[in-house]
This record gives sequence, structure tokens and C-alpha cells, in this order.
Amino acid sequence: METRKLAFLGLGVMGFPMAGHLARAGHSVTVYNRTASRAEKWLASAAPAQECASAPTPASASAGASMVMMCVGNDDDVRAVALGPDGAVAAMQPGSILVDHTTASATVAREVQQAASARGIGFLDAPVSGGQAGAENGKLTIMVGGDADTFAVAEPVLATYAKAVTLMGGPGSGQLTKMVNQICIAGLVQALSEGINFAARAGLDVERVLDVIGKGAAQSWQMDNRGKTMAADQFNFGFAVDWMRKDLSICLGEARVNGAALPVTAIVDQFYARTQALGGARWDTSSLIRLLR
Repeated sequence: METRKLAFLGLGVMGFPMAGHLARAGHSVTVYNRTASRAEKWLASAAPAQECASAPTPASASAGASMVMMCVGNDDDVRAVALGPDGAVAAMQPGSILVDHTTASATVAREVQQAASARGIGFLDAPVSGGQAGAENGKLTIMVGGDADTFAVAEPVLATYAKAVTLMGGPGSGQLTKMVNQICIAGLVQALSEGINFAARAGLDVERVLDVIGKGAAQSWQMDNRGKTMAADQFNFGFAVDWMRKDLSICLGEARVNGAALPVTAIVDQFYARTQALGGARWDTSSLIRLLR
């Protein structure tokens, strides 16, 4: 693949390894992070990689880049990093591409797309699934909204840290698809919690139960990757409850607009609120089972 001058904005638990994959693939990567020490740590980890650098603002990181990737916290962060006075769009050149990996609303995706388009910049909303492990191993699933021609240019670069990169439709479609993903996960984690708790109270060998039913119709990623840690009451890792509540708030807000009924999602969101009240804001989302014990 042709090497490129790239920028990556936001070096959290996902962005840090994603940017690292780009550097190891031979691209020249300039990074920005709100906490500068995090960017310096990333530079140290990318040490043998070519021509990598950090910059003090999203605009200075993005200047001259053919593609800019960002992965930040929420809608307000997206607006600030992409559209603020020192934001990426202000410094990007016509013909370049901005890719937003943040899990955010379809509304903000369309706002950024319109602002980017007005300057001749391509934009893709491209939230990811696969968690920290997926980011570190380069095995993320990326669901993308935007223009097909823009996607065709960006897809080989995004594939650097993904096992699947799929165009779902026009602007906002990536974010809407990620909402479906989170809706499905919420229900699965609650059902898995209830099943594991039931097995324990029935006096069954929980790990053996999981091994058996994991070979049948009940099998899921959550069961394979979280079932045994749930049984062992281990939650100090993974996708935090705070982040899941942020995502479910986006889902519920979009449902109020499109009229979709999300009764289970609304209930599970309240269960996560109770988990936060127990001090579990940073526990993995599988900690829902704590409410049943």
C-alpha cells in the first residue's frame, strides 16, 4: 500500500493502538491528544516508525495530511476537534479525507460532513466494534457512513487496523449501525447475566454450562469472551459502564426521533445506572451480573 501522510486525533484506549498500526505500516503519522503526555508516550512507542510526530492542536496535526482519523469521547468532543477554531477541518486541504471513529450521534456526523463538504473535504463516520483487544490486535469491525468514492480511497488505510470495513450507506449510516450493535449487546449481556446467575443458584458447574451451551444456539461473542470472567466476578478491564451508558443514551435519543421501540434497551440502561451507583462506572459492561448477586 502507498505510504501516506496521516494524522490521528485522540489517543485513548482505542486510538493509541490504532495510530500505532498506521505507523508500523510505514505511514508518516502526526498525532494529537488533549493530554500532551499521552502523545509523547505514543511517540516513544512508535520509535522506529518513520517520520512520526505530535502536534499541539488538531489543526496543526492535520495540516498537510491526506487523511485524518479521529477517535474522541462524545458529540461535543467531535465538534471541538473537527470544527473548532483549532479543529481539523480548518487546516485540511481540499481532496483530503476526515474519518471519525468516535461512537457519536448520526446528527453530529451529518454536521461534520456538511462542514467538511463545504471545504471540499471528504468525510466518513466510521465507529468501530471490537474493544481494546480488537484495536490492539488490528481486528476491529468498522461500520462506515459516507460517499462511496471517499470510502474507496480510505478503505485500504482503515483496513490497517480492521478485520472488516463496510460501507453502510450515506452520512450517519455508520453511527446508526453502531447503535444497532450497542442495542444488541445490551440485551445479550443482561440475558447472559441472568443465565449465569440462574446456573449458579441451581448448583450447576457454571463453566461447564458455558462450555456446553456455547456450542449451541446460545453462543455469542459475549459468552465466549465474558462468560467465565462474569462467573469469576472479574470486571476490572474492558468496555466501561460509563461508555456504555453514553452509547445507550445516543441509541435512546435516536429512537425517540425515528419511533423505534427499545423497551429492553431502556431497562438495561437503568440497570447500568444502578451499577454506576454501586461504584462500577469503570467496570466492564459485563458487571451487570453484580446486580443479581
